[in-house]
Amino acid sequence: MSDAVPLLTVEELSRHHDGGAVKALDGVTFAARAGEVVALTGPSGCGKSTLLSLIGLLDQPTRGRVCVAGQSLATVRQPGNFRLQHIGFVFQFHHMVATMTLLENVEAPLIARGLHRAERRERAGDMLAQMNLSSRAGFLPANVSGGERQRAAVARALINRPSIILADEPTGNLDSHNNTIVLDLLLAHARSQGALVLIATHNPEIARAADRHIELCDGRLLA
Repeated sequence: MSDAVPLLTVEELSRHHDGGAVKALDGVTFAARAGEVVALTGPSGCGKSTLLSLIGLLDQPTRGRVCVAGQSLATVRQPGNFRLQHIGFVFQFHHMVATMTLLENVEAPLIARGLHRAERRERAGDMLAQMNLSSRAGFLPANVSGGERQRAAVARALINRPSIILADEPTGNLDSHNNTIVLDLLLAHARSQGALVLIATHNPEIARAADRHIELCDGRLLA
C-alpha cells in the first residue's frame, strides 16, 4: 500500500447509549497512514477508549464507518479472525494468563493461527528477546515485575505482526523507566514494520513522541 493511501479511515463515527442520550462518540472523522504513530488525547471519558474499541471490532458503532486497507469493518463476518490477522491490542492492564509462562502467553496468538510448535516458540522467543525478557521466558506473570509483564503484553500484541496497534493507556501503570521502554518499543514497531500505532494517553511524553495527536472532548474531535 502506498504511503499516500490511508491504512485507516474513520468517517462520521458515533457510539450512542440510552437511545442517544449518552454520546460516547459523536461524528468523529479522520484518517491515518501505515507507519504513523498517532496519540489520542483528551480528558477521561472523552471517547478515546470507545474509539479504539470500535476500530478494534470490540463494539459496534451507532452510525458511521471504519475502513482498514479499504475494507469496511461492517463487512467483516469473523471479527476474531480479522483482529488476529490485522490488529494488536495493548491495554493499561497486561491481561496475562496467570497460569501460563510469559513465553506461553506471547505465543498464544500463534496457536490460534495454527502455527507449528517449533515455529511458535522460535518467534515468541525472538519477540521476548527484543523486549529484553529472554531470562524471564519461563516465569509466571506473578513472578516478574509490572514493567516486565507490560513488556510481555507488548510482545504478545506484536507477535502476529499486525498492521494496526491499538494501545489504550499502555504506560498508565508504569514508572518512568518502563514508560520509556514501552513507548520506544511501540515506536520502533511502527517504524520497522510500517504499522499504524494509535495510542490513547494522558501522558505528555507519548503525545510529544507521536507523529501527530488527535484530541477528543465529549466524544467529538477538536479542530
